[in-house]
Amino acid sequence: MTRKGRLAMSRLLNIGFGNVVNMDKVVAVVSPDAAPIKRLVQAAKEAGKSVDATQGRKTKAVLITSGELVILSALQPETIAKRFGTLPENEAKGEYDD
Repeated sequence: MTRKGRLAMSRLLNIGFGNVVNMDKVVAVVSPDAAPIKRLVQAAKEAGKSVDATQGRKTKAVLITSGELVILSALQPETIAKRFGTLPENEAKGEYDD
């Protein structure tokens, strides 16, 4: 199978402003507010392993990929999780079962 054939089979996820990522490569979607995530983003920028997909807006989510890329998005992590189709409806509304 050619590289083009593999790419065509990938599922793409819209992370805002017409930017998409390969869903199969995303390992985590996290909020950028925690100090460890801020350090991770800064290190990725310095290493040239970051992609800024915010279109100049505030970063609200950080996507970490299996290829060690860090992708910045202006969408909320919850919005991205909904697009993955993995966030249960009650969690999306902020309701949790104890």
